[in-house]
Amino acid sequence: MYGLSAADLEIQGRARTFIDDLIPYEADAEANGGALPADVDQKMRRRARDEGLAATNMPEDLGGGGCSMLQQVLVQEQAGRATNALGWMLTTPPRWWVDVATDHQRDRWLAPTVRGEAVECYAITEEHAGSDVSLLRATARRVGDQYVLDGIKWHVTSYNEATYAFFEAVLADGPHAGSHAMFVVDLPADGVRVVRVPAYSHTIAHDHPIVAFESVKAPVSHLVGEEGSGMDYAYEWFRFERFMVAARCLGAAERLVEEAGAFAAERAVSDGPLIGQQLVQAMLADSLTELFAARSMLYEAARGVDEGRDRKVQHAQASMAKLYASEMAGRVADRAVQIFGGRGYMRENVAERFYRELRVERIWEGTSEIQRLIIASQLAKRGLRSLA
Repeated sequence: MYGLSAADLEIQGRARTFIDDLIPYEADAEANGGALPADVDQKMRRRARDEGLAATNMPEDLGGGGCSMLQQVLVQEQAGRATNALGWMLTTPPRWWVDVATDHQRDRWLAPTVRGEAVECYAITEEHAGSDVSLLRATARRVGDQYVLDGIKWHVTSYNEATYAFFEAVLADGPHAGSHAMFVVDLPADGVRVVRVPAYSHTIAHDHPIVAFESVKAPVSHLVGEEGSGMDYAYEWFRFERFMVAARCLGAAERLVEEAGAFAAERAVSDGPLIGQQLVQAMLADSLTELFAARSMLYEAARGVDEGRDRKVQHAQASMAKLYASEMAGRVADRAVQIFGGRGYMRENVAERFYRELRVERIWEGTSEIQRLIIASQLAKRGLRSLA
């Protein structure tokens, strides 16, 4: 099915077995702030690297898996089957950095990240600049052989685990004043402080704090690429992450259909199993149909990347996949809660956890509304036949 090769099926199966072994820890993670016992966490992270399931998006000469985009999607789809972000240990380091990193940056940050010895986070979003990062107010001023960075960043995902941050800012002076640049900031660092750590709907071990960068010194060697190119890297990251968000939504939806279907088959009501009720059958049928449609769309879009399809077309199709898969998964989660009934409202239930966790997929890495604007813009510029 879906025209997967033997190699595709092999890595998909390997990822599925890995996540199957993580799933029994979900309830404990839910009860402990999303965290696994330290020994279990270390063992599974090491296993992910040993089995070639971490850094699948990175080139082999850096120690990554060198996988196709379709294979990366297959791995992340399986990651999405686990709640509490346990599947995030199947890491996807910043592939966009490979082509512009200096030798110093490769040795100090990039290669250690691929090896699992360093962890990145993105300090991009601000209070008044979310999906549209062109509205950033953070600044970078060149002072001699370093930059001075100032700004308050929101939703800095995984900050509590990170050893460095990508900080995007508007250049305040120089020939590229007004354009964007991206910098690497080691963590912890002088001038970097957590303003507060908001509580979110989901229960995962990765914090998303509001972080202030106040007169933070960044040597010229910490500039990523060139001045004026910061937006290019942000957009490349968004495009990739939209594929990965869509993939994880597929995994979540598959798990929900499987679990809700099994429950409905076992749950006895007055005149037989719950699955015999036509309205329950309709919810399961709609969920399975939407999953099939979303999976077909995402796999086709991923193949387009592997085939070298036009970058703007890739961008539009990544938005289509993220839009449809995230909204599909939300509908599936809602139906699953309904099928489970009162059990579906209990935090020990997979449907309840996914009901909370999947809501953010329609927000981060670009809201559903932003995806629609991107898709419509490309339709106007390129026409229907180039996109669908």
